[in-house]
Amino acid sequence: MKGKLYLVPTVLSEDSLHVIPAYVHDIIKNLRVFFVENEKTARRYLRKTGYTASFDETIVLPVNEHTNKQNFSEYVTHLLQGVDCGLMSDAGVPAVADPGAELVKLCHDKNITVIPLTGPSSILLALMASGLNGQQFFFHGYIPVKQPDRRLYLLKMEANAQQGITQMFIETPYRNNTLLADILQTCSPATKLCIASDITGKKEWIQTKSVADWKKNIPVLEKIPAVFLIG
Repeated sequence: MKGKLYLVPTVLSEDSLHVIPAYVHDIIKNLRVFFVENEKTARRYLRKTGYTASFDETIVLPVNEHTNKQNFSEYVTHLLQGVDCGLMSDAGVPAVADPGAELVKLCHDKNITVIPLTGPSSILLALMASGLNGQQFFFHGYIPVKQPDRRLYLLKMEANAQQGITQMFIETPYRNNTLLADILQTCSPATKLCIASDITGKKEWIQTKSVADWKKNIPVLEKIPAVFLIG
């Protein structure tokens, strides 16, 4: 019998372990093979969940942008041998805007059962709280950094937003202020912009305003994880 791949959610903020359901912790305790985005972060998180197994007896394998996809075939061997495994992102749910999606795809190709576990997704939580259209939306991930590509991309997203399709995107936290400045300089005054920062954390802050209103009081978002939505 083949093992199962569990998609294990992690916290979005270090002080928000309470958002992970108890049944997830129970499943984690029985796993001895994990595919993770960041090994150090993963080990720290596992200990916080109550994982007591020795890491000398636990296999932790990297799945990130530096991992050679050819390694995935070796990873899947554990599952083909009947071992249940866990896939973990650095933050939030795995395989969504996350390199783990390639491993999940391979598991489906090998007819391995994939089981997603309930946990926080910054994308979904931001959309829920934005007040923007939750029926039609598009997540762009990271948008271009340099001009004029960024301005053109923002204008394209704004046009789609005007058709009723909520546009969602993110940036590396230390570049959030620059991104926000570019949005405010590029988009029309009436365009709605939602900023959702530190979701589930102690400093969680989510607001939706027009671009014109944001210009009256521009927040400082340096080094704070955030999701941006245009509608």
